[in-house]
Amino acid sequence: MCLCSYRQRRTLSQKGFELANGLPFVPTDPAIHDLLAAHTVPQAQQLQIALGKLRRASHHFAGTLLALDPHRLRSYSQRQMRRHRFNPQHKPAKMAQTFFLLDCHTGQPLCFTLTSAAQSVTQASPQLLHLAAQILGAAPGAKDKPLILADKEHFTEELFALVRQDNTFDLLGAQPAYPQLKNRWQKTPAAAFTEHWPGYATCTQPFHFQRQPELTYYESIQRSGGRPEDFYYQGFLGTAQRAEIPALTKDYPQRWHIEEFFKFNQPLGWHRAGTLNLNIRYGHLSMVLLAQAAIQQLRQRLGPPFVQWDALHFARHLFEGLEGDVRVEKQTIVVTLYDPPNAALLQNQYEHLPEKLTREGVNPRIPWLYNFQIDFRFK
Repeated sequence: MCLCSYRQRRTLSQKGFELANGLPFVPTDPAIHDLLAAHTVPQAQQLQIALGKLRRASHHFAGTLLALDPHRLRSYSQRQMRRHRFNPQHKPAKMAQTFFLLDCHTGQPLCFTLTSAAQSVTQASPQLLHLAAQILGAAPGAKDKPLILADKEHFTEELFALVRQDNTFDLLGAQPAYPQLKNRWQKTPAAAFTEHWPGYATCTQPFHFQRQPELTYYESIQRSGGRPEDFYYQGFLGTAQRAEIPALTKDYPQRWHIEEFFKFNQPLGWHRAGTLNLNIRYGHLSMVLLAQAAIQQLRQRLGPPFVQWDALHFARHLFEGLEGDVRVEKQTIVVTLYDPPNAALLQNQYEHLPEKLTREGVNPRIPWLYNFQIDFRFK
């Protein structure tokens, strides 16, 4: 439905309609809680890996340019836990942490991990990268390794050393404007910079962390401004040396697609957390990944204007805006829709559905609907 927290009073109340939902029961909150509680965290992770492989095989993403980002949700758990200040004007509140890996070219998620509020991005990222490596089939030492883009929060020696050691991905992250870093950027000789166009110059130099000076990273310094008194510096650290202009001006700005993804899809269940039972949360959000993948394919099939609608708009103006009836004719469940929005687009995709699936080599019988077929009529 593109919306979470559907309570029992808002579900279908007439007996028999639950079968059309594909379940032998009305999915109330307690029933879903018990269903998810019966599964473990590794099972949810295996579901993510299987879904990711299917989406990659279906060309939903290539996985060559990835964005790594934490997404912190307000938690309503009854447990005692670390509190986080989401806004300087607000009081600290309980927080649940999710960490996502997103394909920058298509804006589609690969996988995610969950942690308690006490863990840092350095502690959570290795497991996320391990899941991504299985989805992408990435092998250590490959010639064209996927590039992961990170923000200033990921600027830690442990994370860069881990990515360097695994040698499965390349990592490029922005550096915080610490005073010692700013002083070094400002003291870099002007001759070391290459000016690419007026007001923009870059410089790449070796970088070493203090605790592991034998490991060499590559620091790209970006200088903006036309006059020396107007110069503004920003540093980026990478595990591998890459061409500066594509990496800093083309690749890295695409990292912000992950914020668009959160805003576009968070009504599916990525805006609040009701429990700290990680196996339940993993199961819940893994099912949300399934829903997001299905809805994205539906958007692509229907085209404009549906493809521009966020999850909330999609729910209110398509899923909740349909009027119709359900009946059974022989071995087919027939859904009749009365005056749906953009009926011509829907009719082209879903009328005579069993015949269309058969032509594509797909079995039209649905196992969880007792092997019934489903078809649609538009009036």
